[in-house]
Amino acid sequence: MATLRHVDTEEGRQRILHLAGNTGWISTREAVAAGVHRQVLTRMVVEGELERVARGLYRIHGHPVTEHHGLALAAAAVPRGVVCLLSALALHEIGTQQPHEVWIAVDRRSRRPSLRYPPLRVVRFSGQALTSEIEHHEIEGRSVQVYSVAKTIADCFKYRNKVGLDVALEALREAWQGRRFSMRELDRCAGICRVASVMRPYVEAVLA
Repeated sequence: MATLRHVDTEEGRQRILHLAGNTGWISTREAVAAGVHRQVLTRMVVEGELERVARGLYRIHGHPVTEHHGLALAAAAVPRGVVCLLSALALHEIGTQQPHEVWIAVDRRSRRPSLRYPPLRVVRFSGQALTSEIEHHEIEGRSVQVYSVAKTIADCFKYRNKVGLDVALEALREAWQGRRFSMRELDRCAGICRVASVMRPYVEAVLA
């Protein structure tokens, strides 16, 4: 069987920069497929050209970032996680919350993700509460999973002891005034999160 010939260090470096040119990201798998030895990635990290974001995933150091850079990093490191609660509100531009942590939902049975930066606030979800109403937003070339506006509001009521009832109410009022969801969507999400009875008086007050 023929073996893949690895290119020399400088050519490998140029290939990595080319592959990562548009998004600023490259994986070990992509580099090896292009004939670049893993050691080239390591050397570029040592020399400051790349930063290791997660196992097998690198980013060009100094590549332009957005205000949601932390979400892109978290999504890269926790690909099955879903941005939720305060971070989802911020991404949807609802309310006044600017969390310094990335709130991310993971399966109850999964290992707790570890990431040096950004700090993560891990919340355990299960069943439909984990898998329903997921949207995909592109941030810095990465596909980031985030719950819909209606699901995020229902989650905020479910986890009101974590985020504060005032935050949930602010999100409900602002999103309804901005026509960011329909009542049918909110009813469905409230059912998924099992907070329909909790939310009912607050929803009625908003509609009044």
